Amino acid sequence: MPNLPQSVCIEQLTWPQVKARQEACPLLVLPLGATEQHGPALPINTDTVIADALCRHACTKAGVSMAPVAAYTSSGGHTTKWPGTFSLTPKTFIDSLVQWAKWAEATGWTKLYIVNAHAGNDAPLRVAVDQIRIELLGRLQVGYLNTFFIDSEIEAHFTQDADDLHANKGECDLMIYLAPETVDTSAFSIADDPDRTAGQVFSYPVSQTSLNGTTGKPSQGKAADGERLFKRMSAALVEKLERAKTEQPPLPQEDWSGAPDRFYN
Repeated sequence: MPNLPQSVCIEQLTWPQVKARQEACPLLVLPLGATEQHGPALPINTDTVIADALCRHACTKAGVSMAPVAAYTSSGGHTTKWPGTFSLTPKTFIDSLVQWAKWAEATGWTKLYIVNAHAGNDAPLRVAVDQIRIELLGRLQVGYLNTFFIDSEIEAHFTQDADDLHANKGECDLMIYLAPETVDTSAFSIADDPDRTAGQVFSYPVSQTSLNGTTGKPSQGKAADGERLFKRMSAALVEKLERAKTEQPPLPQEDWSGAPDRFYN
């Protein structure tokens, strides 16, 4: 077997180098970010920076290949109230993920793990994963996680100042640690905005729940907290990836290989 290239990021490799990594481990990680307003203190690439950095770190530790981070996803809930948001519709996002997965499978990957750092992606992502697992049954194992809910301690950190987290302390902690030059600390005096979603019967876009695009207290962000949070998130993701390398369906192939998929194809 040829020597494997050092980089886990397949966009930096030639196709023979990608094939070498693929043959060594057929698991591919797809990070999902977003391009959207993040209040007056955080940059519009916040979710993308977090997804990219987390996956690079964890994939390197686990020896797993990583696809380029998806920066344009489902952010319509932020509306056009503030500049900086660019969004696909949920349906377009679902369709793009399904097509992406089909290309991954067709070019040799047999396992796909999607790591999502944007809350607005969750609903369409669940639909896409459901469609992928049926359409590519027996050919591509697929799963996903939301970075802010990997375990109870991580979730508690992200929701300490807002259940409807967005541009809050948790994200600010990470950005001050990962990309401090992009955080406008001079805007902290106007950045905080409370979560107004608790107890509501209906679902509202951010334009109807936030005055400035923030939900939480980014002014409380600290690099030290971000470092601790990032290390815990990375360790938790590494554990998932290590398990994903060898995990197989709970039932043997003869018990499910004849399952029909005609409604999807």
